[in-house]
Amino acid sequence: QVQLKESGGGLMQSGDSLKLSCVVSGGTFSELAMGWFRQAPGKEREFIAAIGWTGIYTHYSDSLQGRFVITRDNAKNTVYLQTSHLKPEDTAVYYCAADDAQSITPVAEWYDYWGQGTQVTVSS
Repeated sequence: QVQLKESGGGLMQSGDSLKLSCVVSGGTFSELAMGWFRQAPGKEREFIAAIGWTGIYTHYSDSLQGRFVITRDNAKNTVYLQTSHLKPEDTAVYYCAADDAQSITPVAEWYDYWGQGTQVTVSS
């Protein structure tokens, strides 16, 4: 069973940088496409970015592109999400997800495995 565990969230200040990690266990990480999503209070889950198994191909949300960077380290079974200049509207629970069909997709329903999320709270 593939398991995902996010880390790196917490209480941040507006303007801070952020690097989230997601460690994958129980599967062949290099065969998984990975994605990051977030869900703010009272809002639907929002796609941020996805990355293919090689790390070469990526896909970003049009509305968020330029603010977030997704990368992966297959030797560490880890996918990362980085951003700088956090804003209060970035406050949300951030989730990583894995797709064993290797689709680099913004569609949450296509992902097979999900982490429990890490809370990011940005104060102004």
